[in-house]
Amino acid sequence: RDSPRRDVTPRRRPRAPTSTAHASSQPPASSFRRRSHRPRTMAAAMSAVPAVRATVAARSIVRRSETRKLAAPSRSVAARAITETVAESQGADSALYDEFKKLLVDYEFSYKVGDRVSGKVFHCDSKGAWVDIGAKAAALCPASESSLAEVRNASAVFDLGEEYEFEIIKDDDGDGSLTLSIRKIQLEAAWDRCREQQAADEAVNSMVLSVNRGGLLVEVEHLRGFVPQSHIAVRVPNREDLVGQTIPVKFLEVDEEKNRLVMSNRLATDVVSGEGLGVGDVCTGVVQAVKPYGAFVDVGGVSGLLHISQISHDRIVAVENVLAPGDELKVLILSKDAERGRLSLSTKKLEPSPGDMLRNPALVFEKAEEMGRTFRERVAAAEAAAQAEEGATSEMAGMEAKASADEGEEA
Repeated sequence: RDSPRRDVTPRRRPRAPTSTAHASSQPPASSFRRRSHRPRTMAAAMSAVPAVRATVAARSIVRRSETRKLAAPSRSVAARAITETVAESQGADSALYDEFKKLLVDYEFSYKVGDRVSGKVFHCDSKGAWVDIGAKAAALCPASESSLAEVRNASAVFDLGEEYEFEIIKDDDGDGSLTLSIRKIQLEAAWDRCREQQAADEAVNSMVLSVNRGGLLVEVEHLRGFVPQSHIAVRVPNREDLVGQTIPVKFLEVDEEKNRLVMSNRLATDVVSGEGLGVGDVCTGVVQAVKPYGAFVDVGGVSGLLHISQISHDRIVAVENVLAPGDELKVLILSKDAERGRLSLSTKKLEPSPGDMLRNPALVFEKAEEMGRTFRERVAAAEAAAQAEEGATSEMAGMEAKASADEGEEA
């Protein structure tokens, strides 16, 4: 604070004293005359700048004009080349677009109900199987339409990634998704097989589903059919025992339109159809049921009636005192009704002596073949006698007719 202030005023440099000694070193007057036209101040220099700029700009304009004149022909050629290239490109694109439109028309799918399509299963869930058939959206095959057999989950039927044939059963649901079915295809094939087997008169195996008063409800080719009571050959004490068992059947009626399938177990049995045992044959059977009027015996899958009067020559008070369900015995076939599927049986004709069936049934079964042969010989002899008697009667009638004619001529 107490220090004296410094004098910051710029000081002028003292001019050098002019002397004659320096006069000889200054430039000649002619040099001063050459530089006399140059501005010696900043203002004069600044005033010359616009003129210089104008001169440079003019020269630049002249140069660009000349360049444009020289480049004009090349630009025209380039423009024509570009135009031609664009035109060619547009022509090629137009051809590609036309080809693409043609492909779209060729591969445009129009699905409708009843069409059969092939598709690949790519997912299964609680709704069913999702199938790629080439439509705008995936199609659905519900679990209920996955098979003719009853299934709860589509995954039990389909393998992911595999291709199957389906039939469209429902049109677009609004989301572009179609409803498919394999069950309908299998159903049609099952009816076709049933018709073929009926035409060929083939016997097929059927599963008994239930029993009612009219007959049996069975399943063949995953189709439900009915066996009338008159066409049931298997005789059991309780028909409910047949549920779950397999029995042979032949087709009586196959009507797909009415969904009607009627079958016969009787016609599917060899004995009833005439290809097995005949009258007079001896066969082994098993007692199925005992009734007051006789016993039902299963003979090779066919039930025959052993009437109480054909058990023994001796009088029988109660059948259950002689036979019981499950007994195995030998019987002789008395008659066979192929149309009604009935067999009439006898053990009486196999008795060596009257009453042996009650006293010694083992002896009856031991001598059964011999007694059966004797029975057939007797039947053959009786038939021969009947034919001879018929021939004699016919001959006698002919002679009488001739005698009457002779008498008429004499008269």
